[in-house]
Amino acid sequence: MNETLKEHSWIPLILVACASFIITLDATFMNVSISKVVVDLNTDVSTIQMIMSFYTLITAAFMLLSTKLQDIVGKKKLFIIGTILYGVGTFTAAISWSTPVLFIGWALIEGIAGALMTPATVSLISGIYSGEKRTFALAIESVMVSISAAVGPLFGGVMTTFLSWRWGFAIELIFVIFILIMQHKIPNFEPTESKSDLDITGTIISLIGLVLFVWGILMLTKDTSTSIMVIVAGLIILAAFAWFESRRKSNGKVPLLDMGLFKDRNLRVGAIIRLIGCLAMGGALFAVSLFLQSVMQLNALNTGLTTLPMTIGLLIFAIAAPSLSTKFSHKTLIAVGSLIAIVGCIILSYQFRLNTTMYDLMPGLFVLGAGLGFVMSLSTDISLANIPKENENNASGVLTTTQTLGESMGTAIIGVILILGVMGGLSTAIDMYAPDHSNDAKFFDDAAEYLQTAGTDEISQDSTLVNAIDTIIQTAMGFVMIITAILLGIVFIATLRLQPKKQ
Repeated sequence: MNETLKEHSWIPLILVACASFIITLDATFMNVSISKVVVDLNTDVSTIQMIMSFYTLITAAFMLLSTKLQDIVGKKKLFIIGTILYGVGTFTAAISWSTPVLFIGWALIEGIAGALMTPATVSLISGIYSGEKRTFALAIESVMVSISAAVGPLFGGVMTTFLSWRWGFAIELIFVIFILIMQHKIPNFEPTESKSDLDITGTIISLIGLVLFVWGILMLTKDTSTSIMVIVAGLIILAAFAWFESRRKSNGKVPLLDMGLFKDRNLRVGAIIRLIGCLAMGGALFAVSLFLQSVMQLNALNTGLTTLPMTIGLLIFAIAAPSLSTKFSHKTLIAVGSLIAIVGCIILSYQFRLNTTMYDLMPGLFVLGAGLGFVMSLSTDISLANIPKENENNASGVLTTTQTLGESMGTAIIGVILILGVMGGLSTAIDMYAPDHSNDAKFFDDAAEYLQTAGTDEISQDSTLVNAIDTIIQTAMGFVMIITAILLGIVFIATLRLQPKKQ
């Protein structure tokens, strides 16, 4: 390997960051384009949402297999194979003329490609850079995922407003072509295992467990009781997977996932931090975007512009974090970041009302993004700090799997919390403005259904109803932000368990 390239060129980082950006962008930019897709493909909203869910599901399900394939195929080679496959998928999605074609291109091909590329993004950086350069490179790669998620609504809004949702996929194809043209700048890494080492049984068990777990999460807002049973089934199978992998290793065979990695405290804690951090960020962004579009009636473009301060905060603090880490420990900066993000949540919890403007939300979103910039940028580096070189591929797979799970959990879990907040706000509003109906179940159900017409002229002429709706919105969105703050509080507590880097 060329040592000059290894230590001084940032081109591999740029290529890996591009990959991380488009993989996450794929899961977010179409949220604001659904209505256009429905018209263009003559379908319905639920079908498009199903395709979006399957993209997340397939990516998460194949993540552990992809982690092991790095050792068998070589992480650069697997990354390039995934990139080529991603190009095929995004091209297919861009030209799709029906929902089955969109499903094949977007959910199936891009989902598998994303799973092949994602673990390699972290392990490539760990293998190419060292010392402060590695800290900086991992910070940029890690925060690129968060920035992509935050900028997704703006990107989707621009595409939908001025061009077409198809151009979103086409622009991703440009990134793919750039990565393939410049791939020679990425050093080669030889495989460390053979095909015979692949754990087929463990792969099948992990696929089933992850599919059930993620599918249950995605169903939370539709059928809570059934989804909980599916989630529990998935967790049981994943526990069986962990037991099987431990037995396989004790029998002298190569496991799909070395459970001994979890003896490293930083990896355990770091995985929790990334899981909850991605959940909190994705969920908060979903709730805010829903408020902007449903209550404030903003179009896709203005929704993206409103959330832009969060992206700016993420970027500024993520770039500053590696330099600050030479003066302060990763543990200190991540802890401070989680506290800053909590302050952002508290600021936002007071801002959601019927008369809220874009400018009311921007300060809180910036503070939230700033805090998450510290958390997301340094959590990967400290997680891998004490992992031996030969185990970095496996450890990177653990982190990217938990990150993907956090992203998929965020929208669903916060969606349920938002529903609970609305119900709580509705009860409060009835007690305040219609106390005679406080124990009237039918009135409660009628009021819940009537919420569908919030923002109409009929409501705006009824001051009592306006006040009631205002109370419901404040309660629901405030509840979401407080729960997000609690999640970030868990991140803060977990951060206190981190150990310093071994010298």
